[in-house]
Amino acid sequence: MPYSSLSLGECVKPFTPEKAKEIIMSLQQPAIFCNMVFDWPAQHWTAEHLSRVLQGKQIRFRMGLRSTDTVPQFETACSYVDATLEEFLTWNCDQSSVSGPFKDYDHSKFWAYADYKYFVNLFEDKTNVFQEVMWSDFGFPGRNGQESTLWIGSLGAHTPCHLDSYGCNLVFQVQGRKRWHLFPPEDMPFLYPTRIPYEESSVFSKINVVNPDLERFPQFQKARRHTVTLSPGQVLFVPRHWWHYVESIDPVTVSINSWIELEEDHLARVEEAITRMLVCALKTAEDPHHPRAWLNPTEVEETSHEVNCCYLNDAVCAFFDHCGKAKEVETQALRANGEKWRKEEPSVQEHMEVEQAHSQSFTVRTGKQEVASQFGPDLVPVTPASEDRPSEKGGILGSDSKGCIDRDKEHSAELSYARRQQASIGASAASEQVTSRCPVAPSPTFVSTDDLLDCLVNPQVTRMVAQLLIQGKSLRF
Repeated sequence: MPYSSLSLGECVKPFTPEKAKEIIMSLQQPAIFCNMVFDWPAQHWTAEHLSRVLQGKQIRFRMGLRSTDTVPQFETACSYVDATLEEFLTWNCDQSSVSGPFKDYDHSKFWAYADYKYFVNLFEDKTNVFQEVMWSDFGFPGRNGQESTLWIGSLGAHTPCHLDSYGCNLVFQVQGRKRWHLFPPEDMPFLYPTRIPYEESSVFSKINVVNPDLERFPQFQKARRHTVTLSPGQVLFVPRHWWHYVESIDPVTVSINSWIELEEDHLARVEEAITRMLVCALKTAEDPHHPRAWLNPTEVEETSHEVNCCYLNDAVCAFFDHCGKAKEVETQALRANGEKWRKEEPSVQEHMEVEQAHSQSFTVRTGKQEVASQFGPDLVPVTPASEDRPSEKGGILGSDSKGCIDRDKEHSAELSYARRQQASIGASAASEQVTSRCPVAPSPTFVSTDDLLDCLVNPQVTRMVAQLLIQGKSLRF
């Protein structure tokens, strides 16, 4: 065990793995874990260190403009550079050679982001580094870097506001600070969800939440923003379906995250398969020759109708397999307890209702009554910015990256607040996506393919479709 020579009295983690997992699986509010990773070897994974480990390996960086517009900088609108971490660090120090891979990007105007890099691809020939990330400390035995992704960015690098369809999220901040803007799942109508650009498991917001166009998106004013600055040595827990916009606020940032699978993911995969089929069918029919205009660069799989049909069928079959296994486990448990197994087994509908209620009634009740009692210097809740007066200079949480420290002083909950929202006059016509065959400028009532998809694949709609589909199939068993 790393740092085994240290006194246990000085370096005892505030939560056991079992307690940490209990908190993660029940809490429905973002929170920061402190003093949980001081003995992780990965705490030393600065960009400089990783540059030496990767030994000249080429990484793809997403390039974006530092200037903020009211339109989000989606990945389909960004350019890309293949470079080594050493070349990135040289450019980031504003010492880039004219012949380097970043030669076309003025450091004062652009940011670079090596985002969403899976360890298994990045360290394919150095699998020993997987053990330096120890998610087992949070109650997930065997989970390490193999189930993690790496994020390396420069000042201003960010991820557009979105929610993840699957699981919950644990984010370990290694180097530099990141500011997180989070919104609860029930605020979805105020965030104007869209599936264009399409990426499996990501629902994007049409809004640039740090510079919103309130004339075009007036309902956004009702959204409850939660803002926090994540510092090195801290781990942020992001509950299921919480929207988030993440930006680097230091010259170099390094983060490691892992998505934790949840019971609700089985139904969510059916919903995502339905979404994929509808988006690909309509967008391909609109423009069959330019899929990259609407398909996120992370989507590399074939999008033909035949493939998507197989994908949907696989998701439905997996859902029924899961239902069957769940029934078997329940039956064994009842028999082990000497209880009589009722003749009417739980239906698929009941199973779906259980999955839906899992994150609504039980976890909310548990989170408020039990987990809330755990809040303190070592588990800091991320609270709504509206609870206090907004401040441009919001405080920053402390760091435990140097080991065991005075928790009361260093980890007091100084949450940073959201920037004041700036209303932008007029809607941006450039952000309206319409078919190129439209002979004249569209009228305010013109309905584009994207407008239709925003309704058809709205997450609330696809959930109802998935339930109807599964109910219909279950009647045949």
